Amino acid sequence: MTDQITEFKNRIDLYNKREEKTKIFYKINESLKEHTTFRIGGNASLFLSVKDAASMLTVLKLAAETGVRSFILGRGSNVLFSDAGFNGIIISTSELNHVSVEDCRVTASAGAAMSSAAREAMENSLEGMEFLYGIPGSCGGGVYMNAGAYTGEMAYIVESTTYIDREKLEICTINNAEHKFAYRESVFKHINAVIIESTFKLKNGSREEIEFKMNDFIKRRTQKQPLEYPSAGSVFKRYPGRYTAQMIDEAGLKGYSVGGAQVSEKHAGFIINRGNATCDDVLKLIDIVKNRILKLYGIEIECEIIHVS
Repeated sequence: MTDQITEFKNRIDLYNKREEKTKIFYKINESLKEHTTFRIGGNASLFLSVKDAASMLTVLKLAAETGVRSFILGRGSNVLFSDAGFNGIIISTSELNHVSVEDCRVTASAGAAMSSAAREAMENSLEGMEFLYGIPGSCGGGVYMNAGAYTGEMAYIVESTTYIDREKLEICTINNAEHKFAYRESVFKHINAVIIESTFKLKNGSREEIEFKMNDFIKRRTQKQPLEYPSAGSVFKRYPGRYTAQMIDEAGLKGYSVGGAQVSEKHAGFIINRGNATCDDVLKLIDIVKNRILKLYGIEIECEIIHVS
């Protein structure tokens, strides 16, 4: 454990001695396999969970003061951790998961599951979040990457987002336009910030019709996606005017394997962990796919998964 991590841990211990109700819990050398949908990755030096904005701000302040390396983790989808683990602190938002409804608005904390927020909207007969049902990530992660499926995306429903500016260590709020949404893009990919919560503006609708649409999306996902295996979701971004999965299929790469990692035979846009796949297996397979597509089509496809080493 480095001096910075030790100092950070000591400061968290002092904080926890003072605070009875807002303790910040952590684990030492925690396996990241247990916190990612890929089930890949080594250990994190420290793994922390925060439950509210105040705790997050405290952790970020201590991280800044000690100079310790950190990474914000939601529900562990769309991320690939190194086999060597993470030499620093992982700050998990999985317990920052409150969802509330008022009028035609759903407000979800960053760690709330997108599926949970969609179900809460349905229970209140609010339409607009159906496309999120079945996406395994968190609402914070969904806003960060402008998650989308079928005909919906976050850009259409986000009204505002509250976040912590890591440079100023201040809490800020932005409106929809300030998110600068684009395909799998938002302003949060370009600023040093941590999302705390987002408010989604929806419309009144029929609960039965909303539930029918959500169930239809789940059925389609189950039929077309390899949900029976660990994965990080869709690996590559869509190339303008082309379906990336179709190109990978046409390139003869469906079922192609490197170690325990395999291009799914069910959906070529997914790389699955067939058992004991390593980060290195996945990275090698990604390179093979990218190089084959470049050679056959002259197209450079872009990876959607975040690789953390």
